[in-house]
Amino acid sequence: MNWDIIQGKWKQVKGSLKEQWGDLTDDDLDRMDGSKDQLAGKLQEKYGWTKNEAERNIDDYFRDRTY
Repeated sequence: MNWDIIQGKWKQVKGSLKEQWGDLTDDDLDRMDGSKDQLAGKLQEKYGWTKNEAERNIDDYFRDRTY
């Protein structure tokens, strides 16, 4: 999925991200405002993943989603 589309629909996406990664807070998601890099960084922080692991998880999650 094109990340520009995700950024444009960030308010719709936030709820599903909280379901997928329950350690993310509303405040976390509000602050990143659709930034994939910030999402990856926050997932690294919360789950102890490497940058590559975080990016792979994000890409896997959004691969078949439509917004």
